[in-house]
Amino acid sequence: DHYGLDEVKDTILQFIAVGKLKGSVQGKILLLAGPPGTGKTSIAQSVADALGRKFYRFSVGGLSDVSEIKGHRRTYVGAMPGKLVQGLKSSETCNPLILIDEIDKLGTGLRGDPASALLEVLDPSQNETFRDHFLDVPLDLSKTLFVCTANDLERIPGPLLDRMELIRLSGYDVPEKIAIAEQYLVPKSMKESGLMTEKEKPETDDEKDERETNASDDATSETPLSKYIHSKDVPESLTLNRNAIESLVRWYCREAGVRNLSKHIDKITRKLALQVVAESEGADLTEKSKRKKDTWEVNDDNLSDYVGKPIFTSDRLYEKDPLPHGIVMGLAWTSMGGSALYIETQGIKRGLDADGKRRGGGTLKVTGQLGDVMKESTQIAYTVARARLADVDPNNAYFDEWDVHMHVPEGATPKDGPSAGITMVTSMLSLALDRPIKNDLAMTGEVSLTGKVLAIGGVKEKTMAARRAGIKCIAFPSANKRDFEEIPEYLKEGLEVHFADDYSTVYEVAFGKDNPNAP
Repeated sequence: DHYGLDEVKDTILQFIAVGKLKGSVQGKILLLAGPPGTGKTSIAQSVADALGRKFYRFSVGGLSDVSEIKGHRRTYVGAMPGKLVQGLKSSETCNPLILIDEIDKLGTGLRGDPASALLEVLDPSQNETFRDHFLDVPLDLSKTLFVCTANDLERIPGPLLDRMELIRLSGYDVPEKIAIAEQYLVPKSMKESGLMTEKEKPETDDEKDERETNASDDATSETPLSKYIHSKDVPESLTLNRNAIESLVRWYCREAGVRNLSKHIDKITRKLALQVVAESEGADLTEKSKRKKDTWEVNDDNLSDYVGKPIFTSDRLYEKDPLPHGIVMGLAWTSMGGSALYIETQGIKRGLDADGKRRGGGTLKVTGQLGDVMKESTQIAYTVARARLADVDPNNAYFDEWDVHMHVPEGATPKDGPSAGITMVTSMLSLALDRPIKNDLAMTGEVSLTGKVLAIGGVKEKTMAARRAGIKCIAFPSANKRDFEEIPEYLKEGLEVHFADDYSTVYEVAFGKDNPNAP
């Protein structure tokens, strides 16, 4: 039912194997953490189906009443048991799969702290004797499989996070999104829009034998859409082409999940359904809704007629090679996935005052709605850049005579984190040395005050963002080499990757080894 998500599937298989060897049904507490739209909630239903367990889901987003977890005491009017007892009651079994959704969005109010109440529920050594206030008798939850979902781990209390087995979902890359769209989203949307229906013709014994015989020879010949046929009055040529799906993924839906991609596909199929009905009934449509071309195939050329103009027009802010002086491309990791992040620096030379002394010089100004951590990173990068400039060119007094203004586009987007450290240092050195950086180079890494390059997160997402932007050369911290080795081979193909433990390595990658003044 789900494409990818191998780590989740492996964990469930291990769980099944342990239960088979022990000969008993065991409970477990899993936490699926990742960006929105990556299939965290829906995979729990699939896991329950695969294990043959009943499924019960409840969301704790915004929950601020402990009684929702542990139940009300029967002395109160309108008292009822907590959500867990209700789940056991509705599933009519002692070992269901209970999905606790949005566990990172628990609230805290006058009625207690639900996160603290969940400590007992999600502790395998304590939930054997869980006591609901309404029942007031010990209840065994040790055989229940708990699956929790979250977007932001930092909002989950430490003791609660410690009780769960964490599985990170990093999001889908472009090939995975295209496969998901072709195998799941397009057939589902076509069916729900009434454009296609499932085949109802019963399979004869001879056809079944022939299919089984040919299955091993041509296992990949049958596509998900082959299980459906076009509905009545729907043209047989009506289809959503693969290049249209690729354009949707690249220029409209760059987030980590596939929820937005599903919305765009639904928008296309609804408009196709409107055009089919209008033409069969002879009705007139508005200029915006009617077909612009004499074809029922949605492809790259007519995609904008169905979903509008592309949201993203380019992967790069600067197409010039080399880049202007003082500009370097970094790589960022957000809840929406990876993205390119440019660092821009400009020098401001002050004039002389009445005494002949220079006004200003030696100061750093930063803009771009940066968070506290990133502002500290700019100060560290400025100090490192001054120290490196003294090693490379001792006679260069650029930072003493000029003020430096650093900006991180886009100004309306909040940014934070230390992973742009080496990018900032390179940007300021490019300005001071008056040497440009090639436009197919991107870098990411935290820098310490002595020039050490420290590890960062989101290596897979940042690599995907680099490939999307046409980058051929990437600089990563040495500590992230193991993370890079774990990503799929097709993401590494054609990339020149450098791993640095000190900024001197980054300097050589950015400015070249042929510089006689290189450290």
